[in-house]
Formats: sequence, structure tokens, C-alpha cells
Amino acid sequence: MARLVLEQLSDFGDYTGGKELTEIFKLTNNELKSSPSNIRLSPDGRHVHVILRKPKVGLVTFDKYERPELAQNQKKLDLRLTQTVPIVDILYLDHNNISRSRDTAAVAVVYENGKAEFWKFQECKAGWHLLQTSDLCNSPRARVASVCACSNLIIWCEERPPSESTPALSSTKNKLRYCVCRRDFEVEEGAVSLGGVKIALHNNPKFTVVSSGEYVHLLPEVKVKPLMSISKFFLSWSPHNDSFTVSTTCKNTPLKKLSAKESDLKRLVTDCLGYLSTLEPPEIYDFSPTACGGLLLLLSTGWVCLLQKDGMLRQVYKLADNCLLKCGTHTSLCMYQDTLALLIGQNLHLIDVNCGREMEKIMLKKEGLLYVNQAERCAPHLLLETGLFVVVNKETDSRESNSKLKPSGLGAVECIHPGALLVEAVFEEACKYYQQRSLSSTQLTVDTLKKGGRFQAPTSLASIVRNYLNKLMGSLEAELKALVALEEVKGSLVRGDVKEVEAVCESLVEKEVARLLSVSELDKEALLYLNSIFSIFPCQVWRAAQAALQLHYNGEGSLSSRAPPDVWKTVLGPVMTPTALPVFELLCRSVFHFQPSWLPRFLELAQQQQGSAGLCLSLASSTWGFSGGRGVEGRENNVPLYKRALCVLSGLTSDRDQLQDLEVELLLVSGRPNAILQALRILMAKQQWERVTQVAQKFCKQSPLLNKEIFTTLLCEVAQHRDLDPYLDLLWTLCPEDLTVTTILNLVTTSSPPAPFADSNSSQLTIGLLKPLLRKVLQRETKPSQRYADILQSPSYPPPPLTPIFGVYRVCV
Repeated sequence: MARLVLEQLSDFGDYTGGKELTEIFKLTNNELKSSPSNIRLSPDGRHVHVILRKPKVGLVTFDKYERPELAQNQKKLDLRLTQTVPIVDILYLDHNNISRSRDTAAVAVVYENGKAEFWKFQECKAGWHLLQTSDLCNSPRARVASVCACSNLIIWCEERPPSESTPALSSTKNKLRYCVCRRDFEVEEGAVSLGGVKIALHNNPKFTVVSSGEYVHLLPEVKVKPLMSISKFFLSWSPHNDSFTVSTTCKNTPLKKLSAKESDLKRLVTDCLGYLSTLEPPEIYDFSPTACGGLLLLLSTGWVCLLQKDGMLRQVYKLADNCLLKCGTHTSLCMYQDTLALLIGQNLHLIDVNCGREMEKIMLKKEGLLYVNQAERCAPHLLLETGLFVVVNKETDSRESNSKLKPSGLGAVECIHPGALLVEAVFEEACKYYQQRSLSSTQLTVDTLKKGGRFQAPTSLASIVRNYLNKLMGSLEAELKALVALEEVKGSLVRGDVKEVEAVCESLVEKEVARLLSVSELDKEALLYLNSIFSIFPCQVWRAAQAALQLHYNGEGSLSSRAPPDVWKTVLGPVMTPTALPVFELLCRSVFHFQPSWLPRFLELAQQQQGSAGLCLSLASSTWGFSGGRGVEGRENNVPLYKRALCVLSGLTSDRDQLQDLEVELLLVSGRPNAILQALRILMAKQQWERVTQVAQKFCKQSPLLNKEIFTTLLCEVAQHRDLDPYLDLLWTLCPEDLTVTTILNLVTTSSPPAPFADSNSSQLTIGLLKPLLRKVLQRETKPSQRYADILQSPSYPPPPLTPIFGVYRVCV
């Protein structure tokens, strides 16, 4: 059975002045509680730096030599006696440069007044020696608040007091007198080359700058009294990508992500201040950078969160309630690959970052400081008063008296899956249960339960739990993916600019429309939701509808769709509630708004899909009415599609002529006899005679009954005026086979206005105009009647063209 224990690496005896180092730790123990950053270790663990603040300011360094014989007569980095200005921090400038020898190191000691001393350590020469002293800040009156090194940049937050000539600033402006600056550097053989000062951010409050990988995190100063919403957020800055991310500790997605071209903090966060004023985010008690650009945060709620480099804030571990409320509680935290080490007072918690499980809790005699050793990044390292320690796996075996220490690192503990964790928990509980009821003094272990074969209950329960977990994870996978996708969308909307937000909305609307149209039956809530999408995002929803229905317009008046029948079934669903438009009506409105000329073709396509899907009888075989074979026309759920499309048109306020043209097209596309006759009447009212004859010629072929209705309608129109005279030859060809001369003359007589003494300007129909039609009908009859022989045998010279036909008819009768 493996346990995690502390193994001592050094008692400081191998460091120069080790006894003095121990004494300093004892003297500064109280200060260590309030400021763990007073102790710094080099990345390789060979140099321990103590920043002195009280009663004297300065810096003391203790070094470990690879060759102890060189430690004699070497120069130490001791700045206690020469300095009166407080030291802000000490930075290692080239620890990532693997080409440099292990016995060299270059550091920058940064002072509050903006001075920076660059020191270099060389074991084979004189130890520490000063390379140069430089001014980081441009202004001699500037004060450095915090500093860090990121790649080849030195980045600091400085306070810039107002000039003496300017009036006193208000309290608000007084707290925004800081700026974040940067300078390039390059460590050379005998000096450090510095670039010019560049301002990355100004008009900001006091920030603590924290370097992590290629990112710099700007954390608010929690000791300062909060200023409105300023202390409720923090920034993550990528100098290489030139971007800022605005985040808060109470949201797991960033509020905003934008380019760093804008360096004024007020402009960066102006649009977030109203939202921030409604939040009460927990305070940041402690923090620690990770190796890959992230940041560990210990919050006042007891949660340890991991801020990932993409801006997502993930909860890792929750401390026991009120454990952070004790006055002066010392904290330290650090991450080692997949292991989180958290030191609260004298309790060291080791947590698996992947699942949040506490792997071990180690009690310490004294408070300490966690640090990362560059040579062993996977193992937690700890600095205590008594020396340097590392956490290792210790294997114990009840059959052996000795114990074995594994090499440093927690790799065996890190690779634990949730199923294995549950199984382990079952056996641990079983151990407690059996131990309490056992009369033997032998200590039961998990390995004993697993290997003994006598305890079947925990084995069976573990199998059940594992299977249940697999099922649970399988059922939750889709929901979890949807939740993650939703969080990504929310984050994109918050941090994106106008174009990025538009792109996210476009994608989201397309996915939602496709999802809703693929539902077999839309309920009332889903339909209302779809109505709101059409109302809020009209442009996006039009493109989304085209994609969902896979519409294609070939430019020759034909519209096609490759959408599956289930989608069209949803589109053509019946009217469900008067409070929301059905899907078909929504689509008709969208088509009319963006492509009015497509509306008749869309109706035609919908009718084809309706017929092919078997949602109603084919239109070609429909009867004279509108019932379609499935019910009465008046029933709400059986309203023809063309009537539903016409209802959409009637509710729109647009050009009347355009609406009438579309109305005619919709009536004709429907293929319904009454609708076709209605379209003809509209065209005749608009006196579009050529279009009238085209429609008549096309639809007379549809059925004999419709042919007769169209012809009689037009014949009655011919009897009233002369506008159709140029098209009479075409109209006479449309005469039905069963129409007789008597019927024709009766129609003409009843339709003609009574005018027995009409003058030469009369618009009444004459015998000459009607003669071709009558001859055609009489020739078609097998036994022509002699009653009309006098008409057909009249002289070749026709009667006067304006002779009223009803007068001749009266004489003949």
C-alpha cells in the first residue's frame, strides 16, 4: 500500500551560511505568515533568497555549491548594509536558457524607487558579482508596486504621482494613477541589454503582476479598499498575442477578450462595469502560477480554482468550511503536473487536479513554503525551518519490516480514473466496516480485501458501482457536451468584438433552427422559442432556414430541397396555438422579407413535399373542394397551404401591387380550381388581358370541369367589353366539347347589357365577332339544328359590325 510522505533533501548544511539561514527563518517567522514572497528559491533550488523588510531592508542569499571546496572565500549577495530602499522582488532572467551552465545564474533585484541591480552568479569565479545598475522607470518619481519576468520581458506595475502643477486628484482618479510597463532584456556575457520602456496599460489601479508561461496575470490589490467595480475583476495579458482577457472569480468564463492595442483600462472595461456592479465575487486569498500559462487561485470561499490559459476558471478543490477565516492563517499553494499541493497553516493537502480527490494530508510541525524545482517539476517541494523537503511515494508491506521509497514524483497516483476512484472508495469503506466488527487486532487493508477472496460483498458492490458509473457517464455525455458548448458560446459572446459576436450568433442560430426543425413534434414552448428566434435574428434565421432545408434556387424559377422528410413534417405542421405562428408561416414571412420572388416557388415546393410525404392526398387528384380526402375544408388542421401563405401576405404592410401579384402567383401555384378562378378574376380586374389568356390556356388543360368554368367566365367578360377582342381566336379554341350554341347564346345574352338602340360606339358583342365560335360549335354537333341555318347561310358580306347580337337573337326566336 502506497503513502505520500516527506523526504528531507537538505538541512541547509550544504548552503553557505546555513546556520544563519535557520536563524533568519526563526526571526522572520511572523512575517512569513503575512508575506510568503519574502522567501524566494532559484528554479534549480541552489539559491535561497530572503527579502528583509523589518527592521532593516535588504536581501540575503544563501548558495549551494556543486563543488563545496569552491564555497570558501566566495562573494555572497548580501544587501543588508547598503540599502535603504525596500526591495520589491528578485527575478531570475535566464533560467529557461538550457544552453547556460548550471553553475551560472543571472538575477535582477528590483527596488521600489525603480532602480534595478543585475547580478550574476558563477561558481567557478567569484560567486555573485554586480553586472550593472539601471533605471527601469522613465520617471524618477515613479514607484514600483510589483514586478515579474515573462520570457524576454521585464514587466512591472508602477505608481506615477501627479505633477506638482496639477491640482489634487479626486479619490477615484487617485486610485487609478498606476500603469503597467514593459521592457525587453537580453542577458549578455558581461551585461544586460535593456530595451525602451513601453506602456502596456494605464489609468489602472494597483495590480500584482504574475508571470505564468507566456501570460501575465494582473491581480487586484485586495488590501486596498475596493473602488466601485475595479477590484471585482482581473486581467490576463498575452504580450506575444497582444491581447487582454477580462475575468472575475465568480464566473467560469471570461467576461471579455480584446486586443491590447487599447491601453486605457477605462476603455477596456467600460462596457463591463454595469455588469460587474451586480456581482459580489470572492476575494483572492493566495495565488500561484502554473507552468503552462495558468494560475491557481485560493478564494475566500475556500475553493481552489485553476485559471486556464484560455480564460476558463475551473474549480478543483473545496476546503473545509471556515478553515480560512482564522486570523493570520498562512497559505501556500503550487501545482506539479496533475497534483495540487495546498498548505493551510501546518496542514499539507495533496489533491488530484483531474478529479479533486485528496490523495494525502500531511501534518507539519512548522509552517513552510511550497516551491517548484525545475529538475523535478512533478514532485512537490517544500521549504521549512529545518530544511528542504520533497513529497515521495512510500510503499509499505505488512509482511516486511522495511519500507521502500519510490523515486520522487507522483505519477503512480496521478493516473486515476473516476471508476477506479469509486472502487477504491468502496474498499476503503469496507475496511472501516470490517475493522470495527472484527475481533482480531490485525489491521485490514484494501489489498487484503482485494486479494483475500473471503470478502465478496465489497467486490460485488464495486462492480455494481463501476457499471452504474459507466452508464451514468454514457447518459450524461451528451448533456455535458451541450453544457460545455453553451459555456463556450457564452464566453465567445462576452469576450468577442462585434464581428466575432455576429459570427457566434450566426452559428448558434443555425444550430438552434436545425435542432428545432428536426424535432418530430414541436410543443408550445418550443414553437414560442422559435418565434422569438425569428423575431430577434431575422437575417441569421433566414440563412439558417436555407441551410436546414437545403434550399437551392437554380435561377430558372425552380426551387429544390434536399432536407429529410422529418424536417418537412415539422415545417408543414398544423396550427397549434393562436399565440405563436406555425413554422410554415414563419418561413413564409422570412421568404417574403428577403426573397419575395421565391414565395410562390416555396409554396410549390412545400406542396410537393406534403404530397410526397403522404401528409395529404396529392393535389393532382384533389376534388373540386379543398377537403383533400382527410376532412372538411373548414377544419383548422386541414387548411390548404396556399391559404396559410395568403394569410401571411394579408398581415403584411407592403406595396399593394406587389402583394396582389404574389397573391395571384400563390393562387395559381396551389392548383386548386377555385383558387385559379380567383386569380383570373384578380387579373381581369387589373385588366392584364394577356396574362389572363396565358393562365386560361395553361389551366384549361387541367380538367374538363375547370376548362368549362374558365371559358364561361371569359365568355361573359367578352360579352361586356371589347378589350379581349385581340385574343378571341385563342379563346374560341378553349371552348369545351359539351358546350352548345344555345348555352353560348344564353351566356352572352345574360351577360350583355341591354341596349336595343346602341350606336356605332357600343361595346356590345356582334354577330361577326361571335360567328367563328358558333360555326365551330355547330360543326362539332352531329345533327346541326336548322333553327340557326339563316345565320350560317347569310351573305358573305357580313352584317354591320356594331349590330347588337341580342337583337338578331330576338328575331330568330
